[in-house]
Amino acid sequence: MSVYVGNLSYDVTEDSLNAVFAEYGTVKRVQLPTDRETGRVRGFGFVEMGTDAEETAAIDALDGAEWMGRDLKVNKAKPKEDRGSFGGNRGNNSARSRY
Repeated sequence: MSVYVGNLSYDVTEDSLNAVFAEYGTVKRVQLPTDRETGRVRGFGFVEMGTDAEETAAIDALDGAEWMGRDLKVNKAKPKEDRGSFGGNRGNNSARSRY
């Protein structure tokens, strides 16, 4: 499971985020999504810790903590939603069939 880290400074690097989380255990992976057009960090990231206990320790210690001039938002990452198709059941004309 990964940890979501929000409200990051746009100056953050994977190495600097790794160093902060390493204080609470083994960091397996750090991911900082970037804007497709500008290449700039989008202000949030994901950190994968070695164990659930390390993850919990990092969340407890860092959620709301100030780092690089910002108050961090740290919690368990939610699974990526399957966006599928847009809209509802487009082939269903049941509203028209009543008339």
